[in-house]
Amino acid sequence: MKRSELFFSFLLLPVDYLMIILAGITAYSIRYADFFQKLRPVTFDLRFAGYTKALLLIALLWIIIFAFAGLYNIRGARKFVSEIYRVSLACSAGFMLIVVWIFISRELFDSRFIVLAGWVLAIIYINLARGIVRVVQRSLFKMGIGVHKIVLVGDSRTADALIHEFSYNKNAGYEVVKRFRDFGIDSANELGEFLKNKEADEVIQSDPNLSRAENLRLFDFADENHLTFKYAADLLDTKVLKTEVLQIIGIPIVEVKKTPLDGWGRIIKRFFDIVSSVVLIIVLIPILLITAIIIKLDSRGSIFYLDYRSGQHNKRFLFYKFRSMSAHLCDGEGPSATREGNKMLEQLSADKSANTRKDDPLHKIKDDPRITRFGRFIRRWSIDELPQLFNVLKGDISLVGPRPHMTLETAKYESHHKKVLTIKPGITGLAQISGRSDLTFEEEVKLDTYYIENWSLILDLTILLRTPLAVLKKRKVE
Repeated sequence: MKRSELFFSFLLLPVDYLMIILAGITAYSIRYADFFQKLRPVTFDLRFAGYTKALLLIALLWIIIFAFAGLYNIRGARKFVSEIYRVSLACSAGFMLIVVWIFISRELFDSRFIVLAGWVLAIIYINLARGIVRVVQRSLFKMGIGVHKIVLVGDSRTADALIHEFSYNKNAGYEVVKRFRDFGIDSANELGEFLKNKEADEVIQSDPNLSRAENLRLFDFADENHLTFKYAADLLDTKVLKTEVLQIIGIPIVEVKKTPLDGWGRIIKRFFDIVSSVVLIIVLIPILLITAIIIKLDSRGSIFYLDYRSGQHNKRFLFYKFRSMSAHLCDGEGPSATREGNKMLEQLSADKSANTRKDDPLHKIKDDPRITRFGRFIRRWSIDELPQLFNVLKGDISLVGPRPHMTLETAKYESHHKKVLTIKPGITGLAQISGRSDLTFEEEVKLDTYYIENWSLILDLTILLRTPLAVLKKRKVE
């Protein structure tokens, strides 16, 4: 899902909420207006303060109803008429909720006009506001902002129809940047070269005559290159995880969902990360300050170790840790790395007795002589990881996710390892609470893949609660 889609989907929440409140206030104002009281005098006492409190609560309940009605899943292909219908149904459900409330508490709403007018005005205001949002989004599409860049595969009428639709209907938010009539090895190589210089977001397979081998090759290519894979119904009979179906000009398009961390899952996780990291930083300030002072007293050099790591979609970012090595022996590619440190790492990595993970893309040095006295302590208790909370706050990583690896290490990944780059890395993860350094790299990848495909907020909370126990049971110094 594009960032612009997430933005507009999130934007509709406050827009709808404000429109519901505005409709309620307008209905109240009309009922108490002089011209209306001449027609029908007010015979009840409905204070504005009490009415407003009830209105704020009702608006919140309506938003929940809207969410269940699927009104916050923005898709460029959804017709506005269909959205008006959904909004009207959701408002009617909210209206019935108010009717039940009135039945229970008659003293709260004695005016049938306010209720009826509020219902009608809510339908009008919400649809008008959503129409404005839609116009803004479509205008951005025409400017090339938020447009889904499509690689279309297929030699069929369906493919031709999609190309025609995307070419002439800019409001759809799709642009075909490359088309293949089949997907053999040569096509895969050509697309790989194309993606080095051009951008693409999705692959759509629209040809039922493609062979099973071509389908699987296309699916694997999309997975390895972090492209969303979509296909016409019943084209793929294997490797399907979770799917979502949408229609474009009446053609069913099925999207394979690589992870629940898309759409609202992504927003919820980010909100959770921001709130939790701020709270943890505030709570852990004494430990952070004491650790920084001791590092400065224990050895010469900076307090922090700064290096580059591979993040989501293999994008490089600056990674923070407390320095646990002698400053002149730090390895890596970042500001803290030294030539002497990298040279020593090469020697230790080549030593089978020292490198406990020689067969993996990663390195893990046993009894690393570069680590300082205090460095061993903070590694033993994972205190060196605490500055990563600032990475979480910045949005580089999450609290929970696959561990971020050095760019030199991710360059050694095999195709199936790249799955872990689908989402943001994390400070802790399923692999860390399941065995920490005792697991092989392949076992870590399997656990991280399970997490990616089965993410939930409950799973994140479980991992976070189990992390301190994993630290206490840690057998090896990291």
